[in-house]
Amino acid sequence: MATVTRENIGLLNDKLTVKVAQEDYLPAFEKTLKQYSKTANIPGFRKGMVPAGLIKKMHGPAIFAEEVVRTVEKQLGSYLQEEKLDIFAQPISTDADTARLNMNAPEEYAFQFEIGLKPEFEVTPLQGDTELTKYVVSVTDEMVNEEVDRLQMKGGKMTDQETITSEENVINVMFDECDAAGNVIEGGIRKDNSLLVKYFSPALQKELMGKKQDDSIVFQLADSFDETRLEWVLQDLGLDKEDPAAKQKYFKLTITKIGLLEKRELDEAFFAEVYPGEDIKTEEAFRNRLREEIGKYYEQESRNRLHNDIFELLVHETPIELPASFLKKWIQTGSEKPKTAEEAEKEYPQFDHQLRWTLISDKLIRENDIRVSAEEVRENAKNRLLSYYGLGAGAQDTEWMEGYLDRLLQDEKYLDQTYRELLTQKLFDWAETRIKIKEQEVSLEEFNHLPHNHHHHEH
Repeated sequence: MATVTRENIGLLNDKLTVKVAQEDYLPAFEKTLKQYSKTANIPGFRKGMVPAGLIKKMHGPAIFAEEVVRTVEKQLGSYLQEEKLDIFAQPISTDADTARLNMNAPEEYAFQFEIGLKPEFEVTPLQGDTELTKYVVSVTDEMVNEEVDRLQMKGGKMTDQETITSEENVINVMFDECDAAGNVIEGGIRKDNSLLVKYFSPALQKELMGKKQDDSIVFQLADSFDETRLEWVLQDLGLDKEDPAAKQKYFKLTITKIGLLEKRELDEAFFAEVYPGEDIKTEEAFRNRLREEIGKYYEQESRNRLHNDIFELLVHETPIELPASFLKKWIQTGSEKPKTAEEAEKEYPQFDHQLRWTLISDKLIRENDIRVSAEEVRENAKNRLLSYYGLGAGAQDTEWMEGYLDRLLQDEKYLDQTYRELLTQKLFDWAETRIKIKEQEVSLEEFNHLPHNHHHHEH
């Protein structure tokens, strides 16, 4: 008679021993042998007439091991279900070797498994007077002017030029990593780009004036751009903006093309292109509309930051004990390609972080009945389509739109991703109501330099 015994071996870490006797697996083994005899195709024998002894000799050991293991797994599954054990992942077999199984001397076999138990916990950060800061970015005239300038350039007309004569010139360039003397480093970074002359430092702008196609200059990154544009250039070159050594690199910049962008006029035709259907007549109305849009963008960025702060608060301040020893073993064995103990140890901190979030979010969603309906998923998909294609409200209920949505929502991957994103959003919206939020007005520069922990917190 099969039995399962349980023994604690660590924090939320138990060992299960499954024992199976002959009567538990032999009947199934003999039945499977007979089925093989009826269906086996072996040269020299008619189908269904292969002697049982030959089948047993040829396939018996494999069938025997398969039936023993199947019986063990069935008993293990029944035990977990009957005991209602809430465990992580799947039990880990600690003695999976089947070489000891002998069909010619069947006996009682014992198999051992480790399980990791999910902890009981309370989400304490949402039970007190927790306070977080929501930063409100001040939209300045300068920010509006920069956006107006960007849109004018985006819609402008480019003409070729022979020489650089203005900070408004657009230059196509090739960056070649070099030493301070301009000698190109073999195997160094090589990357083309397109930049406005005014993006460079005043000293470098002066040096560029009068340059023609194929002319070149040598410069050091740190001295050639302001902080914001230096980050852009470092990123484009594949360098780490946090690495001080990256900013000290020298590059030879070779001009491949010179252009001058004639900005679009601020007239009604331009306003209609940027905001179709909104009937904007004046520059003042256009700037006010841009100010509103910039404000909405940074309002969403501020909320994203607040949600990230909530995520960090919950993950780091909710007291949860985890069976770390078991989980590290599971990391080693839980994927298609086994991992070493060293690899598991290295991956564990990030795994631990995400696992805590999964446990917390599951608990909050379940206990507070947070749900996402099919209608909400469809509405979200519709709004994304309208935004992506720049369509107005009039396109919402067209036959084309409804048909496109029907096809889109048949994609299980898209459907699942949208559902999870909405569920996570609802969870954070709910969590906002459980904490005190203090608003603090900041400049864009201050907002961009706030310390920020980047974490993925999809449910």
